[in-house]
Amino acid sequence: MNRFSSGVPDNRKFKLMAVLAHPDDESLGFGGTLARYSAEEVETYLVTATRGERGRFFSPDRKTEPAEVGRVREAELRAAAAVLGVREVVILGYPDGAVDQIDAATAIAAIVQHIRRVRPQVVVTFGSDGAYGHPDHIAISQFTTAAIVCASDAGYDARDGSRGDWSSAHRVAKLYNLAWRNDKWETYQAAFRKLTSMVDGVARQANPWPDWAVTTEVDTSSYWPVVWKAVCCHQTQVSMYERLEQLSEAQHRSLWGSQEFYRVHSAVNGGRKTETDLFEGLR
Repeated sequence: MNRFSSGVPDNRKFKLMAVLAHPDDESLGFGGTLARYSAEEVETYLVTATRGERGRFFSPDRKTEPAEVGRVREAELRAAAAVLGVREVVILGYPDGAVDQIDAATAIAAIVQHIRRVRPQVVVTFGSDGAYGHPDHIAISQFTTAAIVCASDAGYDARDGSRGDWSSAHRVAKLYNLAWRNDKWETYQAAFRKLTSMVDGVARQANPWPDWAVTTEVDTSSYWPVVWKAVCCHQTQVSMYERLEQLSEAQHRSLWGSQEFYRVHSAVNGGRKTETDLFEGLR
């Protein structure tokens, strides 16, 4: 008998977990993936670090208490997740804009608990670049990567009573980072705006992944209407982007019709051939 979960349950029920930073990340960044795999009867789970309480609230000049912004954005998140077919949404409740200030041991333990409870074969999150250098994105990427390692270690204490219990340890089979090429970023920023993040007085912006670094491209072209419906749930955010309402079907397909990833690790496959399925090697 194995001393820990191999990542593939006996009943072959596949599970996908996205660990992200803010409400709307699940739709704008990972919506096609969540919609496709939900439609294929993969159980999809979402862990979101914050309630996005420091985000915009319809317009820049509209002043609202952060707690109210967070309450509304959480409701938008849950509505969007329902559209995408997400089975469960968990919000860690960390402060928006300060995820990198959370004690690492605390954040890692929280994510480990959800990994061990859900037992997904595949986890997706942001890359080490944070998409466009966003500190929250970078932090959740680092915490998630560490949590995957810790979740497979039965000696790791996740503060849930599982210390030393081999039956609770779970090895995630595959970890993926979001990895958009130049053409995707150009389309995205033409529809929205140039995405930048001001950190310590220095402006950061998106740096596309080179074509050769993209290990996995998932066809989500059949699901772009679902993604667009989920995006529209985030009215506090998309009201700023009037151009979105004017996009053609071809432009929508370009935005939401594929999802690109970098395969950080896999216990079941490898090689240079571009994958078309996050569960390749598991099916």
